Amino acid sequence: MPEPLDAALAQVRALLLDPALTRAVAAGRRRGRRPTVVRAELRPVTLKAGPRLQIATSDGARPYTRNVTPGPETAAAVDELLAEPFGNWHVETADATLQLRVTKSGEAQVHRGAAPARPVATPGGNDRAKEYLLDPGDEIFAEIGGSAAKRRQVDAFLRALAATLPDELTGPLRVVDLGCGNAYLTFAAYRYLSGRGLDVELIGVDVREDQRRRNTELAQRLGWADRVSFVAGTIADAVVDPAPDLVLALHACDTATDEALARAVRWEARWVLAAPCCHHDLAKQLRAHPAPAPYELLTRQGILRERFADVLTDALRAGLLRVHGYRAEVVEFVDSQHTPRNLLIRARRTGTGSTGPQRAEYRELVDQWRVTPRLETLLAADEPPAA
Repeated sequence: MPEPLDAALAQVRALLLDPALTRAVAAGRRRGRRPTVVRAELRPVTLKAGPRLQIATSDGARPYTRNVTPGPETAAAVDELLAEPFGNWHVETADATLQLRVTKSGEAQVHRGAAPARPVATPGGNDRAKEYLLDPGDEIFAEIGGSAAKRRQVDAFLRALAATLPDELTGPLRVVDLGCGNAYLTFAAYRYLSGRGLDVELIGVDVREDQRRRNTELAQRLGWADRVSFVAGTIADAVVDPAPDLVLALHACDTATDEALARAVRWEARWVLAAPCCHHDLAKQLRAHPAPAPYELLTRQGILRERFADVLTDALRAGLLRVHGYRAEVVEFVDSQHTPRNLLIRARRTGTGSTGPQRAEYRELVDQWRVTPRLETLLAADEPPAA
């Protein structure tokens, strides 16, 4: 339920001045107002001169860091930040977590939870505990469950997401997860992005109505139903409006990945993260005719043909994204010991057209292998017929 903004900010202030504070982030802006800085992060530090509160801010061009002493100086610095019209606050202490979002009407949506468990380093040793972007002890795992391997996969995905988005990202962020399934990564993405102080709205799409109901109920239990929602429908046809800034498609099988990439291009999404799963379409096309010389050895053995089809499919997907105005790269998503489907197509819209050499290298490759990628077919259907 919405709360009065002044009362919610008073709670934030109390936590920021609490000796148990571990981290806080302020970002975003309220409707019709703009803070003097785009982001602020607070955390306690210990210097030679003693304990300090470190405040790191950015004006969107350059960062600025200062360390303030406990007492009146810290209180004044905190009050100065609370007076800024930030749209979001995320505060963690050793005992609690508080997330505050200012609504369009100027009220506060507040979510309170237990503090995430944090890995403990071995005293006096050189080994450091692994730092997770979303701690394995975070409260959401109590709701969504998951094995240790699944949590490692979540962390790998979040690291790829962090590497994709700019550090100084501001403003509302609309995210769509196509083929979200049980929404493991959907909820993890929201938890991480909102923890960065971003004003996030996330929609999960899955073809199964029972999954939609299950995921919607889980969002309600987590207190996120106003920011995380789900629709039942296919990747190609589910109603999503307005268009998203960020498109996720993780382990959508075979040409479902192509449908997700095609929608991202149609939406002109700013960022795309797609982890392909299965590559049957081009593998079938490769079986239909001999390989061009001198590459017969690449496809003569079945297992090699299947693996080559995987590589060719994702190379052509990345190439097509470049042709349609994206900077695309294929990277390792998670270590292959956890899953063999461990590649990630990561793309950022550049806003510039493709070059002649980019179009030529793509066309030469598909012509040589006599294949027609499904993504090419889907995107060609959007283009007007030649005059």
